[in-house]
Amino acid sequence: MLALETVVVTLVFLFLLFCLRLYVVLKSGAKYKPGSKGSVSVLVAVGSGGHTTEILRLLGSLSSAYSPRYYVLAQTDRMSEDKIHAFESSREQGDSEFSVFRIPRSREVHQSWSSSVLSTVNALCYSVPLVFRLKPDLILCNGPGTCVPLCLVGLLLGVLGLKQVVLVYVESLCRVQSLSLTGRILYPLTHYFFVQWAALRDKYPKAIFLGRIV
Repeated sequence: MLALETVVVTLVFLFLLFCLRLYVVLKSGAKYKPGSKGSVSVLVAVGSGGHTTEILRLLGSLSSAYSPRYYVLAQTDRMSEDKIHAFESSREQGDSEFSVFRIPRSREVHQSWSSSVLSTVNALCYSVPLVFRLKPDLILCNGPGTCVPLCLVGLLLGVLGLKQVVLVYVESLCRVQSLSLTGRILYPLTHYFFVQWAALRDKYPKAIFLGRIV
């Protein structure tokens, strides 16, 4: 019985330590300026359809200092990679340092909640070695479920003291009155959370409203 109590106390202590460390990472991330010493490596979580169009528009407004760019998309996404290559080809010469990676999709459209948990865990297993290897300065996403495991692993890098990763979430333009499911999950976990409608800014105090940005 004493051994069991020791295990429980140890687990509780580790959990509290993890929560404290996570709090520190979330608070300090907004103060971290990854571009102060040169270029900023960006991991871009790419969705499909409108998500892809919006994230590429956003990237088009960023300077060449945001390089290299690591695009991560779902294995079942058959169209976004062509759009990525077309976008990168259109950039100024010498600004085409990018790579494309694929991970399992966290949640398919109309997928049940119970099976979504398993598929998200599966995507997380693929995301851990990828994000640990790339160690980006910034993770940029705008709503696809694929970005959830990527952001969680980015936070884990900071919790473990391996790399401070800034998480930036831009809610989709089509979300006018309410956040997407991904937005609701990542709202408390990102360092910068942008919305594109004043109604969402009023509902979510942490959100940053700059008008339409994509």
